Amino acid sequence: MNTHQNARLTAWGRAELVRRVVVSGRLHTILATYLGRKTNVVGPGVVEHAPETHLEPDLLVFPSPIPTSLEWTDLSGHWLAVEVLSRGSRRYDQDLKRNAYLALGVREVWLVDWQNREILRSIAGGVTDGPFQEKLRWRPAKMGAPLVIDLEEVFEGLDR
Repeated sequence: MNTHQNARLTAWGRAELVRRVVVSGRLHTILATYLGRKTNVVGPGVVEHAPETHLEPDLLVFPSPIPTSLEWTDLSGHWLAVEVLSRGSRRYDQDLKRNAYLALGVREVWLVDWQNREILRSIAGGVTDGPFQEKLRWRPAKMGAPLVIDLEEVFEGLDR
C-alpha cells in the first residue's frame, strides 16, 4: 500500500488495518517461538496450485527445509494457514479461502476474528469453524507438547 492509498482509507479502515497487523504479528511471534527451526512461519505466505489458484494467508506455517527452487508451488505439507478477518475480507476468507486452503492440502486453518475476540479453527477432514474464545491448544503432529495460546493476550488492547 502506498501513501496515496493509505490517505484514502477511512479512519475506521486505517484503525482496522492496524489491528489486523498487530494480531498477525502477535500470532507470528507466538508460533515462531513455539515451533523454532523445525518449521517456517511466514507472513504473508502463498498457497498455490498453478496456474488456477493463488492464495495469500496472513500467516503460513510449513515444515523445513525450504525447497532450493524457492518456488511456492514446490512447498508441501502446509501445517497451518491463518487469516485475520476484516470487514472487507470476512466473507471471502470464511466462504471461499478456508475451503480452498483445506482442499489444497493445508492441514488446519484459523480465521482470527479480532472483533469477536475468537479464533475459528477448521481441520482438514474434521471440524469446521470450531470457535475458541479463551485459549486455543494446538499440537502439530511433529511437535511434543502442545502450544496453548491465551487469546486474551492476542487481543489485548484492541478495542472493538
